[in-house]
Amino acid sequence: MTDICIRRQRASAPGESRTVRFEGRDFASPVSMFLSHKDPGEGSGLHMHPYRETWVVQRGEAEFTVGEERIRAAAGDIVVAPADVPHRFLNVGSGRLEIVCIHPGGTILQQDL
Repeated sequence: MTDICIRRQRASAPGESRTVRFEGRDFASPVSMFLSHKDPGEGSGLHMHPYRETWVVQRGEAEFTVGEERIRAAAGDIVVAPADVPHRFLNVGSGRLEIVCIHPGGTILQQDL
């Protein structure tokens, strides 16, 4: 028999973060992620990881800074940042940005810069 785990997130109240952090280790999963919804002008701070991070843009438009490069991506695009390279994203669109930030490990290891 297969073990199935479900993590449900309630809707955010005004003023609460609209980012869900999923730590795979809590569910015996080898993958962790952030599900993030950002308004125009919002994004992540500059940070890096000891592994590659993969972003999937589900809705909106984002600008990614990866090292010295800037990359624009829209719904349906996938961007990958190398390990140990500072990076961030910013909602540069006029509507809400919905993005999945995938971390290849049971724990999110992040160094904020």
